[in-house]
Amino acid sequence: MTKRERVQAVLGSTRPDCPPVSCWHHFPPDQISGQAAVDAHLRHLETYDFDFLKIMNDHPYPRGEVTTVQSVADLRKIKPQPGDAGPLAGQLDIVRILARRLAPDVPTCTTVFNTWATLRQLTQPPSDRHGPPKLDGTDERDEVIATLLKEDRDAVQAALLAIAQTQVAFVLECLKAGAEGIFLSVRDDWVDRPANGKDTYRDLVRPADLMILEAAASASLNILHICGRPLDFKGFAQYPVHVLNWADRAAGPSIAYARDRVKPAIAGGVDNLNTLPNGSAEDCAAQVHDAIRQAKDHPLMITPGCTFDGQAVPPANIHAMVRAARSGYA
Repeated sequence: MTKRERVQAVLGSTRPDCPPVSCWHHFPPDQISGQAAVDAHLRHLETYDFDFLKIMNDHPYPRGEVTTVQSVADLRKIKPQPGDAGPLAGQLDIVRILARRLAPDVPTCTTVFNTWATLRQLTQPPSDRHGPPKLDGTDERDEVIATLLKEDRDAVQAALLAIAQTQVAFVLECLKAGAEGIFLSVRDDWVDRPANGKDTYRDLVRPADLMILEAAASASLNILHICGRPLDFKGFAQYPVHVLNWADRAAGPSIAYARDRVKPAIAGGVDNLNTLPNGSAEDCAAQVHDAIRQAKDHPLMITPGCTFDGQAVPPANIHAMVRAARSGYA
């Protein structure tokens, strides 16, 4: 099968010749925008011969009048913006170039961070340093939002809605630029903490997630990435997406648990935090074969559970992951 046929088979709930395979990591600061970003994506894709490409998005959210969010007054400065506002235009250029270059052969989806993750980033100055997320613990960003929720929950909700409206506009622009879907990153263990009150994710964040996905409803490759340690995996599994991706090895639940409980295809199987950087090529291949066994007949893509440290992972381990996936279902 071609790469596109392989992905389309999984999305159509039929078994391809072998599971599609891909992985992703944050590129260095000098490779997150412009031609350097395009070249980094193409080099990554061509080096490992992946079946689909997740387009990374490390362009900061356009802040408008906001510097950093530290008060309710700052929250009220967050307003809806056009989908190509500020740094978003740079991301759209990358999507447009990559989609035009790859469209005949390699499906693409582009990264979108949900509203809570975006607000969390707005509580600090912009940074061009990005890496794999921590599975456990909180930091000062979480404490800022917890304080704001206590002071004015309605203002937090209004800010999240304004961010969602900007992201909806951005998603529509991404699809116009040629992306075949979005990779929406969500995370509820930052949100549903005792300090934030009961049902905060359900009440304030889930509606915004669904707004963003509704904007992408016409797309053919929408992936939901459940970051961190999911508290409501079953709730996320009901989202209208084509594929679910999460850290099945490091955070759970396992693929075997999920296969009979979710409708979308599953993307995962390889531990991005431990096995990829610290294991052997044989360890990576073994996880691929184990993931195929766990999935049984459920549609499966082989990927890590999340991003990994591109400087720490031996290329041989990624090549081993790809070779194991391409060996098929034997």
